[in-house]
Amino acid sequence: MTDKTQLLGISNAIVDVLAHVDADFLDEVGAPLGSMTLIDEEQAKSLYKKMGPAMEMSGGSVANTIAGFANLGGAGAYIGKVRDDQLGAIFNHDMQSLGVDIRLQPAASGPATATSHVLISEGGQRTMQTYLGACLGLGLADITDTTVGAPKALLLEGYVWDIGEGPALARRAAEIARKNGTAVALSLSDSFCVDRHKDSFADFVRNDANIVVADEDEIYALLGTTDIDDAIAQLADFDALFAITRSAEGSVIVQGNEIVTQPADVVDNVVDTTGAGDAYAAGFLFGWASERSLSDCARYGTRCATKVIQQLGARIEKGLLDNYT
Repeated sequence: MTDKTQLLGISNAIVDVLAHVDADFLDEVGAPLGSMTLIDEEQAKSLYKKMGPAMEMSGGSVANTIAGFANLGGAGAYIGKVRDDQLGAIFNHDMQSLGVDIRLQPAASGPATATSHVLISEGGQRTMQTYLGACLGLGLADITDTTVGAPKALLLEGYVWDIGEGPALARRAAEIARKNGTAVALSLSDSFCVDRHKDSFADFVRNDANIVVADEDEIYALLGTTDIDDAIAQLADFDALFAITRSAEGSVIVQGNEIVTQPADVVDNVVDTTGAGDAYAAGFLFGWASERSLSDCARYGTRCATKVIQQLGARIEKGLLDNYT
């Protein structure tokens, strides 16, 4: 561990298993197009056997962001729980190969490492079947002065609130961060997650978060609106910096009365939308950690997201922002 760490991620550690499928396959496994369904370990094993050729890599929303941040040249670290099994070894080796500092040892017993089976159909539409497994074992005992350290920022995943001790470990991480002068960033994860934890999220955003990364549906769920102008007006009353992605409408950055609007890049061939928001967060936070302007941060995020949706998987290519002005 080193105080040179720029961004520490805390999240559900999941191995992404990605494969192209057709509509018949989705029907066969009973997966509605575009859905995210939680499955058990036996279902995960059965689905894995049916998928055929697939790509396996470390995944989970914030883990994708940390991996992307590292590939952009940032100093990243990660806290998440895996089992000492084959997929746990894949997760840790993949992250460490990018230079990410893994802060926890694999669990010697308990459920298998979590997997998200990402079924990619025509047009890049993703359908996910997710087994949470070992990642649910992340707890308060894993969040200490030693594991958190003193990074420039730590990034929490909204899905952490779904873990039994999740809200408490998020508070502890924020307390350690404040003590060490570390900025606290929160990814809202998805609008359904916001609905499940709306009051707790609202309190955390107002009292603990310095940076919030979200898409517009997540912000709408948090604020109880469906209008971007109304959302921006409400966000002006918060102290946090908000980076809001809006798909084809680009993104908008809000910090008090400062508003930065960034248009989306034109993409002719969308291959896979998996991890577009995670890639945006990586680029945005890389710019922030490099003390670039909010406009530059938004451009970096957009460039990363644009590249990712034109390929299979959520991994940002190494050095993507090198010589990018």
